[in-house]
Amino acid sequence: MNRTVDVLVVGAGPAGLAAATRLAAAGAGRVEVLEREPAAGGVPRHCARPGFGADARGRPLDGPGHARRAVREALRAGAVVRTGASATGWAGPLALDVTSPAGLERIGARAVVLATGARERPRSARLLPGTRPAGVLTKGELQRTVALFGGRKRNAGREYVGRRAVVVGGDPVARSAVRTLRSAGVEVAAVVTELPYAAVSFGSVPLLTGTVVTELLGRGRPTGVTVRGRDGRASVLRCDTVVLTGDWIPDHELARARGLPLAPGTRGPVTDGAFRTAAPGVFAAGNLLHGGEPAAGPAAEGGAGAAALREAGR
Repeated sequence: MNRTVDVLVVGAGPAGLAAATRLAAAGAGRVEVLEREPAAGGVPRHCARPGFGADARGRPLDGPGHARRAVREALRAGAVVRTGASATGWAGPLALDVTSPAGLERIGARAVVLATGARERPRSARLLPGTRPAGVLTKGELQRTVALFGGRKRNAGREYVGRRAVVVGGDPVARSAVRTLRSAGVEVAAVVTELPYAAVSFGSVPLLTGTVVTELLGRGRPTGVTVRGRDGRASVLRCDTVVLTGDWIPDHELARARGLPLAPGTRGPVTDGAFRTAAPGVFAAGNLLHGGEPAAGPAAEGGAGAAALREAGR
């Protein structure tokens, strides 16, 4: 099936939904958002903690609340939000091939906004040797697992998450991972960071600075990790779960397929002050450009919608 929209937004996270809301409210015509996940809202919908602003009555919002509000605002403005729809490649300068439960489509547009976000590098990309046991997760995978299956008390006897974890990283994302693990009933054995100091406090959790994980031990689930300290000595931390945080990489597959130049530092597409990429009519915003920023930043960059609106000639 071939069809055309005015503006096609790829990604229904904070940046994509904010762009769609602004565009639709400004009368840009048919604004359609594609989201490959089964629900819209992006990473915040898995962050069941406060810190995502406040609602109209001033009450603090958690991540799922923030995501629901962003979806409601986009729909109220007139945007179409489609879930389970994956843009698989380009079919022209401003056309994408899309796979969804409805089948295969080719969607053309006057402007395309890429808001595909970023992810943490997994174990394989970090070149951590080991047998890739089941208990090695990124922070995003941990959040999704706990959100979908709950913690140990809810799933007694089922090892969706383990009993004792090591967290790799020393920034606020690592601290959030510690909180998520504790909420799931998991003991945190240590936080390990190669930096000489941590950017945040981890309270009573042991913090090993200037330390790197050199090997994952065990099969099926981890039995521990080998770490090397700043003095060069190796030791073993016993655990059955390893959470890898930080080290962001943009989900830039569509940008690369379109041949867009990538910034050497972030590996996201190069944009100007109006979020235009090197390809006419193609814009980019949010964590696709700069990694794992809190939701407020990518949402603000939904202002890419204003540039796309001008490009659409409305």
